[in-house]
Amino acid sequence: MPEPHHMAVELDQVVEAARAAGDQWREFLRAGMFSAGVYRLSAGEIDRQTPHAEDEIYYVLAGHAELEVEGKRQAVEPGSIAFVTKLAEHRFVDIVEDLELLVIFAPPETNLSVP
Repeated sequence: MPEPHHMAVELDQVVEAARAAGDQWREFLRAGMFSAGVYRLSAGEIDRQTPHAEDEIYYVLAGHAELEVEGKRQAVEPGSIAFVTKLAEHRFVDIVEDLELLVIFAPPETNLSVP
């Protein structure tokens, strides 16, 4: 089946559906050279993600935490945008308020379980 030429998604509806289902990770778009999803971590939770084979962009929708990449930390909050290169060791730490993120992978993510 050919890929669609366009797609419009209401991000707040995707986040609400993930919340309602208790999903930590919910992919909602996969097309061309990227994939996108929402990633949710509760305050105090340990982020157990491992390095990915894809470049990654995070956009913080809600919450406060620090993003640790290769041992260096940067505070993130709503409106923050972060880029993590493929294969870089990274995770969110010191999650002080429930974290909700828009995540974009390029090329599309190959591990569909957790970002």
